[in-house]
Amino acid sequence: MAAYALAHMHSVDFGPQIIEYLERIDATLDDFGGRFIVHGNPIELIEGSWDGNLIIIEFPDLERARAWYDSPQYQEILPLRTENSVSDTLLVGGMPDGYRGADSLKH
Repeated sequence: MAAYALAHMHSVDFGPQIIEYLERIDATLDDFGGRFIVHGNPIELIEGSWDGNLIIIEFPDLERARAWYDSPQYQEILPLRTENSVSDTLLVGGMPDGYRGADSLKH
């Protein structure tokens, strides 16, 4: 079942270190089947409040998402992002095909 790495980027100091991070991140995803599905696209806010940008990376499953984040390749470049931005970052599993909202009531 697909899983996602999400980052709500509140602010970014877009300097040489962030540029290096962006130039290197794709190579860290390949071994884990990761791919960007949202990367800073304009947000159309329809309810609530929002500041910043959204990044979503899809993985085949939660185990590979965790393995990517913990990998030496990603950990090597992680400070380039964390020392030059403010963000909330998380991993979350997706839902199986055919899942319906009312299925949550069955637990």
